[in-house]
Amino acid sequence: MNILVTGGAGFIGSHTCVALVEAGLNPIIVDNFSNANRSVLQGLNRILGKTPVCYEVDCNNLEQMEHILQKEAIDGVIHFAAYKAVGESVAEPIKYYENNIGSLITVLKAMEKTGVEKLVFSSSCTVYGQPDVVPVTEDTPRKPAESPYGNTKAICEDVLRDLVQSGASLQAVSLRYFNPIGAHSSAEIGELPIGVPANLIPFVTQSAAGLRPPVTIFGSDYNTPDGTCIRDYIHVMDLAEAHVKALAFLQNHSKTIYETVNVGTGKGSSVLEVLETFRATVTPMLQFVWGNRRAGDVEATFASVEKVETCLGWRAKRPLEEALQDAWRWQLRLS
Repeated sequence: MNILVTGGAGFIGSHTCVALVEAGLNPIIVDNFSNANRSVLQGLNRILGKTPVCYEVDCNNLEQMEHILQKEAIDGVIHFAAYKAVGESVAEPIKYYENNIGSLITVLKAMEKTGVEKLVFSSSCTVYGQPDVVPVTEDTPRKPAESPYGNTKAICEDVLRDLVQSGASLQAVSLRYFNPIGAHSSAEIGELPIGVPANLIPFVTQSAAGLRPPVTIFGSDYNTPDGTCIRDYIHVMDLAEAHVKALAFLQNHSKTIYETVNVGTGKGSSVLEVLETFRATVTPMLQFVWGNRRAGDVEATFASVEKVETCLGWRAKRPLEEALQDAWRWQLRLS
């Protein structure tokens, strides 16, 4: 099977390409490299022994997307390509609505034109906002998004739901990610944030490497066991393998279907717990300081994994310690 991976040179996309090859599938990358580095292709080559076919194309280009889908005889699509910086989305909402929603619509049009019916969509737990109850299930009501970025994910989910309800020939799964961290165990590919990292783990590794100041813990008075925010941190290779399982799930359905599925570990870890685990298992050199709460931060969220286990037959298997160690090896490779 030939699987089109939009945004396949990005963090999650590149690791998913590895998981696809390991499962006997053939990834075809489409990426305009606006938020990815071409060195990722070299890393994939060293892991896989070959470089996946890659088209430097913007997913908003309908003509080129139709051409690629037809030329490569694509059997299914995994759609990662999107802008993802929360802060930037607040400052430039039009940019995010135009790209994130527009690219999905373009991909769907191209799929319809070329007869490709299977789609795995990269969604996010941000659609839940600050949940009233944890763990979060797929039936937990979505709340107004905290940012335009989060809203684009909710709108894209609505587009898929409405398209399926219209009777279109589409089998789709939206995977609602929680917090992907880590890197491939080879340290050949990993997260490559541009500028100051907005996510916790790359800031942690850069701080421990002496490239950033001490980590700031934003808030110590949340209603959690140690007063710091709780998240569900999932190893990126576990997440990558969930996409393979989602494709297998769709292969068993020839009729129109749409499912939303949480992808997490089912366990919440506090910010303080993550930092102490990093100190204990990676390096004691990590320093942190206490700061005030940060606007927009969700107090606690982690996934119910019952549906992903029963529906996709998938379960996270790599512990937090392994994810942190892999992230550190990747940082050392970059340093």
